Amino acid sequence: MYNIRQFRVSEVEALRDLIHHTIDVSYLPVYPPRAVQFFKEYHSEVKIIGRFTKGEIFVVETDGKLIGTGTIVGVDIFGVFVHPDFQHHGLGKALMKELEEKAVTNGISEVALNVSLPSRKFYENLGYEIIEEHAKDVGKGQWLHYWEAKKTFMKGQS
Repeated sequence: MYNIRQFRVSEVEALRDLIHHTIDVSYLPVYPPRAVQFFKEYHSEVKIIGRFTKGEIFVVETDGKLIGTGTIVGVDIFGVFVHPDFQHHGLGKALMKELEEKAVTNGISEVALNVSLPSRKFYENLGYEIIEEHAKDVGKGQWLHYWEAKKTFMKGQS
C-alpha cells in the first residue's frame, strides 16, 4: 500500500536520492551523460527547496520509503518521478491526479510541464498536448531533447 502526502523539508536528501536514482535508471539509456548531469543539477537539493518555498511538493511513500514525487508551482508541474521498481503500477498516474486536483483547487485551469524522452507517452496518455519541441545544448556536442506540454481542465475536471 502507498500513501501520497505533502513533502517535509527534513526529507530533502531522501527525495534528491530518489530523483537522482530514477534519472540514472530511466535517462541514461536515452540521454547523453551531460544531459543526465543537467537533469541532476536541475533537481538538486537547493532547487527542490526553492520549489518547495514557492509551491507544493507531494511524495508517494510506502513502508516509510519515498518512492515517488511531483511538484506544482503556480501553473507549472515539475519533478514527477517514480522509483523504477514501482513504475507501471499506476503511481505516476495517481501522483499526477493529485497535482492536477491541487491546480484546480488553486483556481488553475491549465497546467504546463516539460516532457522528457522516456515520459512522452505517459503524459500524452494523461491528456497532455505537446506544444513545442526543444533541444538544449549541454556542451561537448551533446543535446538534451524535450517537449513543452499543457493540459487544460474543463470545469469540474482534473
